Formats: sequence, structure tokens, C-alpha cells
Amino acid sequence: MKLSNEQIEALQKLLAREQQRIVLLAHTNPDGDAIGSSLAWASLLRSMGHSVTCIVPNKYPYFLDWMPGIDQVVIFRNEPEKAQAAVAAADILFSMDFNAISRLESLSDTIAANVTAKRVLIDHHLSPQEPFDVQFSFPDSSSTAFVVYSLIERMYGTERISAEMAACLYVGMMTDTGNFSFSFLTPALYRAVAVLAEKGIDIPAIHNNVYNAYTADRARLFGYAIDRKMEIIHDGTVALMSLKEHEMRRFNFQQGDSEGFVNYALSIKKIRMSVMFLAHRKFIRVSLRSRGEVDVNRFARRYFEGGGHHNAAGGKSYVSMEETIEHFKRAVEEYAREGHL
Repeated sequence: MKLSNEQIEALQKLLAREQQRIVLLAHTNPDGDAIGSSLAWASLLRSMGHSVTCIVPNKYPYFLDWMPGIDQVVIFRNEPEKAQAAVAAADILFSMDFNAISRLESLSDTIAANVTAKRVLIDHHLSPQEPFDVQFSFPDSSSTAFVVYSLIERMYGTERISAEMAACLYVGMMTDTGNFSFSFLTPALYRAVAVLAEKGIDIPAIHNNVYNAYTADRARLFGYAIDRKMEIIHDGTVALMSLKEHEMRRFNFQQGDSEGFVNYALSIKKIRMSVMFLAHRKFIRVSLRSRGEVDVNRFARRYFEGGGHHNAAGGKSYVSMEETIEHFKRAVEEYAREGHL
């Protein structure tokens, strides 16, 4: 990941005017990286004298409730008028951890209505789909939090990172790398983690807050999904799980309860691709993970109107769960025949 002088100068120029109204936007079903990068960047911008509002389309997972500054995040589904007013008045709109306005779902129209605000992308997903005035798009970065860290380091120095900002950045880096087990684990990333540790963050406590704070109902849902809903196909190399709304209600499902389910199958020796189908009111959310050379970003784009990273991607299906699963199985066979699996 390399930040160009032109990019840095363009962002510095945007932020040079004092007391600007800035809105930070994160994607639907915001995860640790979306929230962590947003909260850290918001803290920096506020220290510069700007008025900053963080907005998410819907509730973040409950195991992130402890994060510094999260009580100031506006949830569009809960406070639509407050979010709309902030977006309408914004001088700058930052897209944090997503690169297509469609990822904001019901919030998209509100964003489109502001035609005067400058737009800035800070992200690490492939193929940005919107025009931005300033763009920091680094698919070779392990997380958006690492991009934010790199921006702060380059523009202002790491002395501007407070302990609270460090905790937020660490959450983003930790969660988007599967606790530092996925790709793009570069020496620069570990140097950044060392700087964050020097800020005094309690790494065991952060890990415990994120990964060991689930409910008993979530544990039972996980057991049910593995025991009753996991199916292994294609000669033991592909795993799929699915949960319908009535099944989630049975276990008192909360936002974030299915986090990590799709990763579990990859712990099975022969599995090269794993998928999780999660039913919502109007569609089925598709989460894909893979190992090695299997490109689920290409798979998601081709078969589920989605995308993401090489080994982690997602999409949607607008037919029934049964039809979605059959479509997936046919897609797997086609993908394999072409030599991609």
C-alpha cells in the first residue's frame, strides 16, 4: 500500500478549512473494521476542530458496544431524521470501508440528494463503483483501519493517535484479519500494531470484548447451524450453511450473532470454499469465504450480484432459500468445470 503525494495533498486541502461539517458513513451491517476505522478517523477530525457525525444504516453488533465513542454513532434505522439532517448539511462525506453507495441500502437516497458535498473514499475493497473527489482505495491493505492508521501516520504523525483511537484501530485490524490469520499480514501492519500497543491499549481485554462476549443463545444457534444446517458438497471441498428467519427467531437472534459462522467450515481439512445464507425480510444475504487460490470475489460478482476480496466476499439473492441453494450448487459445478475450484 502506497499513499501518493497527490492523494495526501488533495485530502489536506479539503480539510484545511476550519469547522467543516463532516459525515462518516459505514456500510450496512457494520463490522469491527467499519466501526473502528470510522471512530478513530472521527476522533482525529474532531481534534482538528471539525463537526463530525458517524452514521451507519443499521445497528452494529452488540459485542462492539464498549468501543470508545460508539455512543455517538447515529443509526439511520433508529434516527432517520437526525441522519438525513446531518447528511444534507455535510461539507464532506467520507465513505468508510465500502466503495458503492448501494451498500448503504435505505440510506442511499439520502446520500445521493447531497450534490454539493465533497466525497472521499477510505477503503480496501476491490473495484470502487462511485466517483470520488479524493480516493484512498487499497485492496492490498488488510483493513480500512490500517489505511486510516497509515493516513494519520503520514499526515500528522502517530503522536496524534490517542489511546482511545488506538483501541478502535486495533479492533478494525484484528477483526478484518481474523485475529491476524488472513492475508496481507505485512511487516508494516505489525509495526502499526506495535505503535498501537505502545499507546497503552489492553490487547487481551479487546480480544475478550470482541470474541468472548456472545450470548448463550448465540452459542446454541452456532451449534444448531453446524449440526443441522451445514452441508458439505463437491467431494468434500465446499461447505454451505443456511438460516431462515424463523430459525434465527428461535434463538433470539441479534445483529452480529452469525459473525464468524461462515469461517468455521474452513477449519475442515479439505474445504476450499464456504458459504453462509442468512435470510432477511426482502432478500438472502450471501457470505463467502475461501482458502488459497479460490476467488470468491469473482464468484460473488458472477452469481450473486456482489463482490469483495479474493478470499472473502458477499452478495444477495432475491429468490427463496431453496432456490438460492440450488443456484449455488449449480454455480459451484460450473465454476469447478472452468478450473476455478
